[in-house]
Amino acid sequence: MLEKKFLLGVGITSATEKEILEYILQSLKKSAEKYYIVTPNPEILVYASKHNDFQTILNNARLALCDGIGVFWAGKFLGRNFEQRITGVDLLENLCKAASKQPITVGFLGGRDKIAEKTADCLQKKYPRLKVVFAGEEWPGGAEVALAGPAAHSSQGARASLSFGTERTARLGSPPLASPATGPSRHKNATMEQFSNETIDVLFVAFGFPKQEEWMAKNLPKIPVRIMVGVGGAFDYISGVIPRAPKLVRDFGFEWLYRLFRQPWRLKRQFALLEFVVLVLKEKMGKKQDML
Repeated sequence: MLEKKFLLGVGITSATEKEILEYILQSLKKSAEKYYIVTPNPEILVYASKHNDFQTILNNARLALCDGIGVFWAGKFLGRNFEQRITGVDLLENLCKAASKQPITVGFLGGRDKIAEKTADCLQKKYPRLKVVFAGEEWPGGAEVALAGPAAHSSQGARASLSFGTERTARLGSPPLASPATGPSRHKNATMEQFSNETIDVLFVAFGFPKQEEWMAKNLPKIPVRIMVGVGGAFDYISGVIPRAPKLVRDFGFEWLYRLFRQPWRLKRQFALLEFVVLVLKEKMGKKQDML
């Protein structure tokens, strides 16, 4: 088990990307155990600090990547150095690259406007031996999403199902219809019965937080998937729908600023960074008081 260090009550895996990839690949070889992976950034940690159930979901993840330069530097500031910042986009691409060289199947779930299919197409063009068995906006068969977070305040106790076929469900902002990818290595007209005889080794889930984390925690035991990875908006970048920041910008930790420049509507979300800084300072002060 890779080491976790706690930041604002959430355990974050302290490991290099190489170690993370090796752990995932070895776990697929050794056993049939199931687990999910989360990618906490400052915004997610702020949300978790206010919602205990969501914090528990994050802490139940087998791996929690240090996603976001803010998380990385907060760890340094608090004396809990994380080995490396690892984004969901990088993990998705590098895991698919590694999977293409092994008998590992992958699936892509989430996004809108056939973005999952576009992501699968882009990755298969780069890695022709990648075995994609599912790509769609929704999971076939009615896997549920527990309603929580901001959406819960407007409709307490409601549930949203991810249905396949002609039935469309759009609660919680989940996309309306699954559309399995086409091509020789993918399911056509996929149904739950087809999946009952085949396990997807790695399913990348892109509903955005907190929906994707809640969906993974609730549905992992129920569906034929071994590892789920919450990747947020990674499909947009992998597919090229949204340009990713140049590597030099990413290396210096300013990808968030590049995204803000390209997507000004993200400004409201950036206010969470200020709250994140305050929470980190409070944790630092609390640590000092404990030492007195």
